[in-house]
Amino acid sequence: DRGRAVLDALVRFYMTANANVHRGAYALAAEATQAYEAARDRIARFVGAAEASEIVFTRGTTEAVNLVAGAWGPANVGPGDAVVVTELDHHSNRVPWQLLAARTGCQLRVVPTTPDGRLDLDAYARLLDGAVKLVAVVHVSNAVGTVNPVADVVAGARRVGARVLLDAAQSVPHRPVDVAALGVDFVAASGHKMLGPMGIGFLWARAAILADMPPWQGGGEMIRRVTPT
Repeated sequence: DRGRAVLDALVRFYMTANANVHRGAYALAAEATQAYEAARDRIARFVGAAEASEIVFTRGTTEAVNLVAGAWGPANVGPGDAVVVTELDHHSNRVPWQLLAARTGCQLRVVPTTPDGRLDLDAYARLLDGAVKLVAVVHVSNAVGTVNPVADVVAGARRVGARVLLDAAQSVPHRPVDVAALGVDFVAASGHKMLGPMGIGFLWARAAILADMPPWQGGGEMIRRVTPT
């Protein structure tokens, strides 16, 4: 039973290896860190990431999208720019961009749907121009089950030099997802939709993009040197 396997793994960890990862030289910390990084490696292989460091653990899809909106967004989007979302998007992939628009003065453009619940690709093409910096789109709708044509979305975004974020919360658990084959720049997903525990998920992003992103939050294990000011 897969659910039982998850519960057994959680109990085993908390009973035998519960410690902060990357924060100690003692045996429990080393064991916890090894398990933590092994999980990162497995997720990287599962979604076809080029390297494990492209996987950033989050509390779920919502936090992964907010991470991009909060760190990549202000550094790359400003007044006169635009972010494109769709009518099919979950609130988790809509509200962060509304907040970014309020914060930066960028424009939020929304792709409508056709009467049969699909993206209106003609309308999408009309929304694309040089002002668009990011297209944020759901892979599979949580409400109506529409599977969006990611290849068409990416092709349109590339024509105007825009990045693409894919909300894969509903797709990663149910269908093969290969980030390289999809051609997107960011992928957000949740662990609890894949029989994992609540409060865990991940962001995948291309290594070069992650390297250029400013920090979203500050704290331990993310700095080389700290000064008084």
